[in-house]
Amino acid sequence: VVAEGRNVSVNGAAVLEGRPYLHKGLGVTWPGDWVAVASSLGVRVAWDRHLAVTVTVEPELRGATWGLCGTYTDDPADDFTRPDGDIAAFAAAFGNAWRVP
Repeated sequence: VVAEGRNVSVNGAAVLEGRPYLHKGLGVTWPGDWVAVASSLGVRVAWDRHLAVTVTVEPELRGATWGLCGTYTDDPADDFTRPDGDIAAFAAAFGNAWRVP
């Protein structure tokens, strides 16, 4: 899913603004001024089309996530786990560890 401003596409195909989209367990909806993407895996990402992003994960995924959204363990000690499994000392080092080319 690619979202840029008011334009949203899934696998290169445009999703019309305001029109719900559902295909193979992936849904795109338009709650208010936001755009939200939900998967059948239990993850929902909402974006205000400017700066704010929220990520919601179903309780069944507790302890089974990793990456920029963390490990979902409620243990602050592992919040900055890098891809190599080490813990970053600072938020910037954590974020930079997850950068991709």
